[in-house]
Amino acid sequence: MVAYDPNNIFGKILRGELPCHKVYEDDKALAFLDIMPRAPGHTLVLPKSPARNMLDVSSDDLAHVMSVAQKVAKAAMKTFGADGITIQQFNESAGGQVVFHLHVHVIPRKTGEALKPPASAKEKPEVLAEHAKKLAAALA
Repeated sequence: MVAYDPNNIFGKILRGELPCHKVYEDDKALAFLDIMPRAPGHTLVLPKSPARNMLDVSSDDLAHVMSVAQKVAKAAMKTFGADGITIQQFNESAGGQVVFHLHVHVIPRKTGEALKPPASAKEKPEVLAEHAKKLAAALA
């Protein structure tokens, strides 16, 4: 397996070198909005530990990330009036992974509304800021 590269974009976000629309943070995980959301409220949940994907993360860190993903999912259901949640997690290029720091996608869904294609359009920063504010308040 390829080694973890700390210079990936999520590593830079975790170190504060790049900004994000944070909705939740604790000592082991960070959750922030995807800048190219597939639906309103699309959130990424990451461990703070340097894990390339679920193939090399510790089981404790993986369990914590999934616990945070569940919290985010419950809050997103209410915040965005969702009818359901899609959870996605990709491992290695052949599995669809693009950024090589473990992350879980939490995507609020409404009945009859298709997801936008992946990485298709950046959302306006002011929209992301408003969504982050509402979701962070629901998680507080």
